[in-house]
Amino acid sequence: MIRQVDQTIRQIANGGGCTVSEYETDTVLWSAHQADLLRRLAAGERVNDQVDWENVAEEIDSVGRSQRIALASHVRVVLEHLMKLQASPTREPRRGWEDTVRRARADIDDLLEDSPSLRPILNTVIARALPRAREIVAAGLERYGKTPRVPLETLRYDADTVLGEFLPPLEA
Repeated sequence: MIRQVDQTIRQIANGGGCTVSEYETDTVLWSAHQADLLRRLAAGERVNDQVDWENVAEEIDSVGRSQRIALASHVRVVLEHLMKLQASPTREPRRGWEDTVRRARADIDDLLEDSPSLRPILNTVIARALPRAREIVAAGLERYGKTPRVPLETLRYDADTVLGEFLPPLEA
């Protein structure tokens, strides 16, 4: 099945034709064809009238949006779990929260390595994610009948804290 799909994609990408409407019905085939057209255009072939410029631009734009959304998601995970580590009175599942922070930090590092232009917006992303993270942690603690050891609204984080090695200790 996969070989058949790959063969079809190659046929379309090699000039089998693809219409703008196929963007709506089969983005894999559409993208293979558009990539082929862009390569041909870069090689000097006059195919710019066949490129679906509007949707190509939209797809390129969406890659950046997807990266920003992924960054915000990983940042929120770090924030939530750092807050749990600092505010929760329970001893467990601290190790799981610490592991989650480490994994999300690794994901953030990967994103920033692939897209270094995201680094300057990191503090803005953190500031936007903090209120939602506080709400989520507060609801979780309340659901288990736990009172935060420290007021969640007093907890502040910056890029160094989110990306660094900081893991709050359990205070006696």
